[in-house]
Amino acid sequence: MELDLIWILIGLPLAFGLGWLASRLDLRQLRIDNRQAPRAYFKGLNFLLNEQQDKAIDAFIEAVQNDPDTSELHFALGNLFRRRGEYERAVRVHEHLLSRGDLSTADRQRAQNALAKDYVKAGLLDRAEDALKKLEGTSFEGQARLARLAIYERSREWPQAREVAEQLELSGEVSFSVRKAHYLCEQARELNAQGDAAGAAKLLETAMTEAPDAPRPRLLLGQLQLNMGLAVQACETLGQLFDKGSVAAPLASSSLVRAALSAQRVPQTLQLLQTHYAQSPCIDVMDAIVALEKANHASDEQARQRYIEHLQKQPSLLAASRWLAGADLGNETTRAPVQKALEQASRPLARYRCAACGFEAKEHFWHCPGCQAWDSYPPRRVEEL
Repeated sequence: MELDLIWILIGLPLAFGLGWLASRLDLRQLRIDNRQAPRAYFKGLNFLLNEQQDKAIDAFIEAVQNDPDTSELHFALGNLFRRRGEYERAVRVHEHLLSRGDLSTADRQRAQNALAKDYVKAGLLDRAEDALKKLEGTSFEGQARLARLAIYERSREWPQAREVAEQLELSGEVSFSVRKAHYLCEQARELNAQGDAAGAAKLLETAMTEAPDAPRPRLLLGQLQLNMGLAVQACETLGQLFDKGSVAAPLASSSLVRAALSAQRVPQTLQLLQTHYAQSPCIDVMDAIVALEKANHASDEQARQRYIEHLQKQPSLLAASRWLAGADLGNETTRAPVQKALEQASRPLARYRCAACGFEAKEHFWHCPGCQAWDSYPPRRVEEL
């Protein structure tokens, strides 16, 4: 009995001492780990601020290895991989985060959004679309829908783009009525190319109803009516752009001339063009006026005088080139090289330029092929900007 009591008296202090020693060792190790992880983390931040991305990535990888459960380090590392174009590594980081069962709902949504960005940057649009759909009902829903809209526009999936635009409108975003009209116009162009002119006209009429101030549906419908042999209807449709003083009216000038000649409505159309030109001088409208006046038996000298009037309103190499084309300078060998030089100098000025990215093209685009912006091309030539 006394022996047992002695062992108890010896064992209790010994157990207490061993427990204290173990706790000190654990605390020491914890301090070491805590010092190592922040050191690697802050080292990575320092490299990142100094734009040393390679060293920053190495530091973050070290931090993640020391503390693999820290989600913030994974997010930082994944974003760095994406910025460097290492999309496969970024995807692996974010997929690893999503596979963790202890991840909070907010961090899971954040990881899903980051994974969708990885797929978009990598050009894996199908995977990006699936990843973005999983963000419905989350705090990233609005961003995800805008990203899906960009994907559908890029892949020319116009019905899907229209559906997402309607969802964005219902959720309180800005109005997408003009954008949806563009989608209908794109569908109409595809139908017309397939030989379904009636279906294309129906879509354009719908677009005009939904976005009455959008000029593109009216312009395309007038051109479609003209190609279908409906010259009178084309005159009325295109003429409304000039009646309303639309800034896009110059784009319809040449089509309106053809429609007026086919429908034998030259005097009325000429008056309409002259009224519009008086309010907003433009070389395209002047070309249309000259063409109709010549059809109405105006002389070449009268036509050339029109370009002189235009030059008095605004300097224009295009107008000067057109005036010189019919000028009688007495010496063809002198006039020809001068006119050729003037035409060459004015050719770049006849282009259209995107106001968003500066991309120039011979034809007017409603959807910039350079930056993918809508309605970024002013409907006037570079010379008139």
